[in-house]
Amino acid sequence: PFASRSSHGSPSALARAAGVRSEENLMRLYPKVIPTIAREVVQTLMQDGDVEIETLRIADAEMDMAAIMKEYLAAEERVNAATREALERRGYDHSRFNQVKREMADVRGFKMGDEGIEYVIGQMIEFLLISRNVEEVYAEDHSLRKKVFQIFKKHLDVDDEIDREARARLKHLQEGTSAWDVEYQKTVELLR
Repeated sequence: PFASRSSHGSPSALARAAGVRSEENLMRLYPKVIPTIAREVVQTLMQDGDVEIETLRIADAEMDMAAIMKEYLAAEERVNAATREALERRGYDHSRFNQVKREMADVRGFKMGDEGIEYVIGQMIEFLLISRNVEEVYAEDHSLRKKVFQIFKKHLDVDDEIDREARARLKHLQEGTSAWDVEYQKTVELLR
């Protein structure tokens, strides 16, 4: 039995039900947490009997999940690069980075923030259904989505107060740069 294609439990409804607001930086994916999320997704779904994966293929299934998240980050970096070029071309200062990034993302059909996380989760579920590393998928899409979303939420949810404090400490860096992203993540980890 394969997971159904039902529309129950849409990602946005799921985010709202879980109490996750749709602010741009509330849930952000960072390279450091990708292996942990990938491992936990595979382990949780196996332990709950939602998927069947042969022991020798578990590491490959985890790498598949990680690859989806890494590709999303690579696409985000391409959007960031296009944003920096557009800022320079238009003569804007870096304070308009987020506004221009939204434009660049819309043009490219790139989902950002919580919508981006929901997109990645959808890709992960789709891949479970076609992966040679997964023997069988027993659970419905909406059930898989809910479980994977909770794993993402656990690892990516940044408290508003922590976010404000981290941003206050990073005023010397330009938001949207890779240096800012690295320092933001370090600061959030310190504050947690």
